[in-house]
Amino acid sequence: MHKFFFIVLMLFSSSVHAADNRICAPFRDGAVDQAIVAEMLKAAKDGHLYRIHSTTSRVGFCVDSLIGRVEAEFQGFQGGLALRREVWGDESQMLVMIDSDSLKTDYGFIKDMLRSERFLHAKQFPKILFVSTALRWESDTTASLFGTLTMHGVTKPIRFRIEVTNIIGGRADHEQEIVVIGHANIRRSDFGMDNLSGFVSDTVELCMRVSALRFQQM
Repeated sequence: MHKFFFIVLMLFSSSVHAADNRICAPFRDGAVDQAIVAEMLKAAKDGHLYRIHSTTSRVGFCVDSLIGRVEAEFQGFQGGLALRREVWGDESQMLVMIDSDSLKTDYGFIKDMLRSERFLHAKQFPKILFVSTALRWESDTTASLFGTLTMHGVTKPIRFRIEVTNIIGGRADHEQEIVVIGHANIRRSDFGMDNLSGFVSDTVELCMRVSALRFQQM
């Protein structure tokens, strides 16, 4: 069974001003173009921002190894996405962040190995960041989501195949919840993680099942 990866960055409070402070704080190091942050803030003000419901969302990855299929989840994540057109349009914007030290697997020794300097090196690289660049619809419910993934200190382009599986409401202005399933394949060696190549596959599947709730201004 696939575990799920697709983390999106944003924390909000009951006012747009408070949301502004909490949203901007993680990006003061210049990792994200401030114009993108401004777009997310505008979406919050306009009521077009959705935030991840962490208790009903799952994010993680799967990789083949000599001991079988290894599945892992990240328990620390936050996030949001901005809708721009009907449902989830081409002009949508997403920011994605994960706490790389929050990894969980069925076996403690595998968790420790994946968090170590041999792979994620969570101590030196505590965050994984996804920033979307484009969304291309292929049907009413499926699309390709393009962006950049920063992990282990390396930034590379990535494409997620996504499916919107549940939309409550008939128009974007009235939707209260969306459920998105997505996956992407990467090569861990592209991100400088090429240890134990004879033991662990170079191909890693990133997976997600995300429930996102519309941000409501109080």
